[in-house]
Amino acid sequence: MAGADRGGRDFGLHSRTERAAERARAQSAAVHPHERTAPRVRLDLPRPKRRGWLPEYDPEAFGRLSEKIARFLGTGRFIVWMTVVIILWVVWNVAAPGRLRFDQYPFIFLTLALSLQASYAAPLILLAQNRQDDRDRVNLEQDRKQNERSIADTEYLTREIAALRMGLGEVATRDWIRSEFQELVKELEERGVFPPESEEDDR
Repeated sequence: MAGADRGGRDFGLHSRTERAAERARAQSAAVHPHERTAPRVRLDLPRPKRRGWLPEYDPEAFGRLSEKIARFLGTGRFIVWMTVVIILWVVWNVAAPGRLRFDQYPFIFLTLALSLQASYAAPLILLAQNRQDDRDRVNLEQDRKQNERSIADTEYLTREIAALRMGLGEVATRDWIRSEFQELVKELEERGVFPPESEEDDR
């Protein structure tokens, strides 16, 4: 009987536990699906970057490459090489046999190539100039702050030097002490405290 009673109590305990678990599962299922799957939004963290349709690239690396190209386009070596290529292009398409010419007069392909080169060169040069302007702006800002610090230091040193001069003006110098002693000796001689020095004493 005791075993049966214990078994019945255990069965009742297990059934109550199962019913509580089923109620918890039902309450969690009643929650809106979006609320269960949505991540917690935190304001102290930046939002994750969304993936776009355009390919990603490093703007700094592209800017450095554009500056290198713009520097090369602004050199005399580029002008010389471009002139040599154009001369060879024209001479080949004029003097070469007909079946070897790839750009007949009026050299439409050469015009297209030069136009394409100019259309890419202009934005690259503008990008390099913008980066240089940004660097110049940063350097000017740093120079302005450095000048402000230098002016503040100079004003502080000027005030300190003026304070030292005012303090030195109140310090007793050796000449001033000597003159004061001489005046004191003259005053004592006039009062007769001790006789003045005579020529016989000097002898």
